[in-house]
Amino acid sequence: MKIFGLAGWSGSGKTTLIVKLIPEFVSRGLTVSTMKHAHHEFDIDVPGKDSFEHRKAGASEVMISASQRWAMMHEVKDEDEPSVDELIARMTPADLLLVEGFKWHSHAKMEIHRPSIGKPLLQTDDPEIIAVASDEGLAGLAVPVLDLNDVNGIADFILERCSLKAA
Repeated sequence: MKIFGLAGWSGSGKTTLIVKLIPEFVSRGLTVSTMKHAHHEFDIDVPGKDSFEHRKAGASEVMISASQRWAMMHEVKDEDEPSVDELIARMTPADLLLVEGFKWHSHAKMEIHRPSIGKPLLQTDDPEIIAVASDEGLAGLAVPVLDLNDVNGIADFILERCSLKAA
């Protein structure tokens, strides 16, 4: 499984780009999975549902399954947050795993940068950022700068970098 990340500050457009890239890769015959880091607590369950009640009662893991999907919720109350590598090891293999966030983990990634947000480039401090996608021209970078709106060009770059060929 090839791993490629999209990193950037909040509001830069990482999710928007991933949502455009997934169907592009799928249309090229690739299987794609994603992994996203949240900087806050989250819950995919709702009070009153059986699975929520199982966790509330103290279950350390709860799996819920239906005809169209299944999900595993693992509580980490007294544990450290799992590392990126531990999380990747739990993923079912796919042709490509797109990792959103985890900006300081050591894996090849593209920075999504919008100067209008007013945040500095991450690329200058992270040698794992091998390209920057931006909605404005950026001069003087030591890595390729791609047009954030050129989804096909970005997909081509990622596939080339990951040595993946479309089916």
